[in-house]
Amino acid sequence: MASLLPRIERLSSRVVRVLGCNPGPMTLQGTNTYLVGTGPRRILIDTGEPAIPEYIGCLKQALTDFNISIQEILVTHWHHDHTGGISDICRNIHNGSEYCISKLPRTPHREEIIEGEKLKYSYLKDGDVLKTEGATLRVLYTPGHTDDHMALHLVEENAIFSGDCILGEGTAVFEDLYDYMKSLEMLLQMQADLIYPGHGPVVHDARAKIQGYISHRNAREQQILNVLQENAGKSFTSMELIKIVYKETPENLLIAAENNLTLHLRKLEKEGK
Repeated sequence: MASLLPRIERLSSRVVRVLGCNPGPMTLQGTNTYLVGTGPRRILIDTGEPAIPEYIGCLKQALTDFNISIQEILVTHWHHDHTGGISDICRNIHNGSEYCISKLPRTPHREEIIEGEKLKYSYLKDGDVLKTEGATLRVLYTPGHTDDHMALHLVEENAIFSGDCILGEGTAVFEDLYDYMKSLEMLLQMQADLIYPGHGPVVHDARAKIQGYISHRNAREQQILNVLQENAGKSFTSMELIKIVYKETPENLLIAAENNLTLHLRKLEKEGK
């Protein structure tokens, strides 16, 4: 278990982390939200969950402590622990005009409404560049965890805001393993120095972390292939296969393992293996 993360922490000269105050098995110590830049107006990345007054209190405190305001809001993907705080921020933290709130579109495209607000998202695309004083953020389309997942390259620090593609501890869940592995390979090729994840502590050895994620999934895939090859012609139910491949996994986690196994099999099918 990582050491306890402070609710507000200055991580570098241009990055302040504000914890979402929503701890849980999937969110770890909570969603990490980030204020980025060096000037009086900063970009906010992610917004935590809805109806968490402690988070709004912490965000207000950070804005006061550093004498800054929010220039605009970026969200890494549609999950409610990243988009859920938007309405509360709009209602409780005013910047003199409506916030521009941006993300990548869903695939296939569908209209998204920001809960409780009449606001709509401004949609970004891969390669777009967003700027604020002291920080340049380049949009990286990294599908897999979700179909709209975005990471952001902080050029000045050669760092990546990884959303839920890479976590500070443990491994991430995903919707499409084929896309997820392509996203990990792309992030590895970027040779980043640092990762600011959507949950968990800062990752200081970015390349080793990403390679570890890739190796873990490849090892699991090889296990599945070995079982299928050793039992050629035999058919398995998914639970029978799980009990062979995930034999060290506790009983209460086997349903999650079944979902992962299904996604591994879909990837293998896509690749014609």
